[in-house]
Amino acid sequence: MEINIEKIEHYMQMLGEMGLQFGVQFLLAIVVYFVGNFIIKRVLSLVGKGLEKKKVEITLHQFLLSILSTLLKAIQIIILASMLGIQTASFIAILGAAGLAIGLALQGSLANFAGGVLILLFRPFKNGDAIKAQGYVGSVEEIQIFNTILKTFDNQRIIIPNGLLSNGCVTNINVNGTRRVDMVFGIGYDDDIAKAKALLRTIIEADERVLKDQAVDIWVGEHGESSVNLFVRPWANAEDYWGIYFDMMEKVKIEFDKAGISIPFPQRDVHMHQK
Repeated sequence: MEINIEKIEHYMQMLGEMGLQFGVQFLLAIVVYFVGNFIIKRVLSLVGKGLEKKKVEITLHQFLLSILSTLLKAIQIIILASMLGIQTASFIAILGAAGLAIGLALQGSLANFAGGVLILLFRPFKNGDAIKAQGYVGSVEEIQIFNTILKTFDNQRIIIPNGLLSNGCVTNINVNGTRRVDMVFGIGYDDDIAKAKALLRTIIEADERVLKDQAVDIWVGEHGESSVNLFVRPWANAEDYWGIYFDMMEKVKIEFDKAGISIPFPQRDVHMHQK
C-alpha cells in the first residue's frame, strides 16, 4: 500500500491552519468573556445605584437586577458561541418562538407582573396607605410582584391583581396627611337656621382633633324634601377622620335635642279629596 505523503502533508497543513484559527478564536472568546463579565458587573452596579437613588422598593430592585443580569449573560453566551463558529440563528429562533408561546399562555400573569413593576416604580401608594380600589377599601398590607394585598377595616384580607390596579382608578385616601370631613345635618323647615349653624360651629370647634388652621365651612347645602340640609366641612388629620365623623353624628343629635332643633325624618303629606 502506497502512502501519499503529499496528501498527508496537505491534511496536516489544513489541520494546523484550522487549529490556529480555532485557537485564535478561542483566545478572543476568552478575552470577550472576561471583558463581558466586567461590563455586565459595571452595568449592574450603575443600574443598582440608579434604583437606590430613586428609592425603588427592595423586592423590585433585586428582581430587576436579576432579570437584567440574566438577559446580559444570555447575550454574552450567544456572542461567544458565534465567535467559536457555533450557529446561533436556529437557537435564537427557538428561544423567540418559546418566548412567544409562553407570553401568550401567561398573558394575565404578565399583565399583573407589568402592573406590579409600574406600581413599585411610580409608587401611587405604599405599604400602610389606605386606598379605595376595585370596590374595596382597606390598608395596603403588602405589594407583591403580581398582587397587592389589602386588609379591610373589618379585618378581611383582599388580594387584588396588580394589572387591575395599574389600569384602574385608585383613590389613595390618606396620602396627603389631612382630610376634609364632609357631613350633612338636616333641620326642620321651621327651625332657626342661624341658631343651628352657630351650634354646629361650637360643637366642631370644641373638638381638639379638628385642625384650627383650616376654616370650618358651614353652609345651607340644599332644600330637601323633608329638611333644610346644612353641609359641614371641618379639616382633620387623616387618622382622625372617622373618629370625628362618628363622634359628630352623636354629639350633634344630643345638642340639637337640648336646643330644641329638630332633625326631621322623611315624611310625606297625603291630601284626600272627597267627591
